[in-house]
Amino acid sequence: MHPAHAMRPGRRILIRRLVSIGPIGLANLLASPPARAQPTAPPPPIDAPAPTRSLTMSEALSYAHEHQPSIRAALARVAARAARSAVPSGQWLPTVGVTAQLFGMTANNTTGTYVQPDFMDIPRIGATPAKADGSMMPYASTLVGAGLLQEVFDFGRIGAQRAAADALVEAEKHDADAERLDVDFGVEEAFFSVFAAKAIVKASDDAYERARVHRDLAQAGVNSGLRSPIELTRAQADLARFDIGRVRARGGLAVAQSVLAAAIGAPDAAVDASPAAAGATAKSGEAPEPAEMPPLSRAVALAQARDPRLAAAISALRAAEEHTRAVGAELRPDLSLTATITGRAGGAQPNSGASGVPSGDGWIPSVPNWDVGVLLTWPLFDGVIAARRDAARSEEQVRREEIDVEREQEVARVRETYVAVQVARSTLSALDNAVVAARANYEQADARFRAGIGNAVELADAEAVRTDADIQLALGEFELARARAAFGRAIAEGL
Repeated sequence: MHPAHAMRPGRRILIRRLVSIGPIGLANLLASPPARAQPTAPPPPIDAPAPTRSLTMSEALSYAHEHQPSIRAALARVAARAARSAVPSGQWLPTVGVTAQLFGMTANNTTGTYVQPDFMDIPRIGATPAKADGSMMPYASTLVGAGLLQEVFDFGRIGAQRAAADALVEAEKHDADAERLDVDFGVEEAFFSVFAAKAIVKASDDAYERARVHRDLAQAGVNSGLRSPIELTRAQADLARFDIGRVRARGGLAVAQSVLAAAIGAPDAAVDASPAAAGATAKSGEAPEPAEMPPLSRAVALAQARDPRLAAAISALRAAEEHTRAVGAELRPDLSLTATITGRAGGAQPNSGASGVPSGDGWIPSVPNWDVGVLLTWPLFDGVIAARRDAARSEEQVRREEIDVEREQEVARVRETYVAVQVARSTLSALDNAVVAARANYEQADARFRAGIGNAVELADAEAVRTDADIQLALGEFELARARAAFGRAIAEGL
């Protein structure tokens, strides 16, 4: 599977490193010779946390869907995007506000001065006499009022904005689906890694037990004088080597179980993997068998029909097209209703003379007024809006090109993972044959050693070949399971 599309980069790198330390890295560790053929003291036990629970594959996936933080974060992003999509519809609700204003200022050709708030339309009423010489005499001016603005008809502007926002919600949902598939792949990879680590533990334990029996036989042969002392020292060296392998194998299993706990989002330090539930095809103690694959042509069609990354790219194009229409809709007319009720007063003399000054000399807003009106506004041309619309059209072309790129990458991922599964299956068949041959070779070497006609070197070589074949078979089964899981991710099998 292409690494750029497997999971979020940080988490995928962490899991791959931890998994590689487990069964895959362990094979290299087991192949390394020990620093000393016969340690002076037994190695200390591994202080690793024991698994607190054991889950089947379906249980692990279900738990991850409910508790994995990355899935919860993706769902939260969908909810946030849905909440933002409701913002344009808020323009259909009325805007109601109040204001209270007090000024001290000159009054040359004006009275009842006020500031126009954004949420209220206040008609201008009254004026003072025009004076050529002017005056620096200050007067009081007050105003209190309440107003209402209501959208009447928007000519499709709000609908276009809402459609663009809804398309972004769909894209976010597809991104959340992709995140869930990435989590599923990480869980499956960690799940099969636990079984591979268990198989390596079994292989290392079996090798140690066989080496211990051979050491005892060599000891008895040396004591009876039938064997050379070098036979015993070689058997002791092999026993020490396989003892180190046991320690490393258990360490790999502990790491794999901790990775599985992290993959499903569990607070546990370690989680164990269980075989398939009753009625499934997996044998007791073995990982579930990988499912059969559809034909390649069918797999490509499935991927293009339901892969969330491609669906997200298509939704992003739709959102870009709706955004272009929404920007263009800003040049459409707008019809709205306005209504206000105010009390105002100015201390300056109006045109009507001194008798027109209200009581309180402008300090008390005692002169009432109300108004109701319908406003039609139409921005016939706005260079900024036109430029934004052109830029939005350019973004549409970018999204179209991204869809083509995603389609090609999707086909490549399906073909790559399809071939990887076939290669892993063919390799596994060869590994099975290698195990059969290695065990037959070991049986012959063991029989020769017990009969006294074989030596420790011959037996050690046969043991090394058998142990390596057992470990390689476990790794081959892991690679097949992982390749099949990657193929399932490529065709969005979990959706």
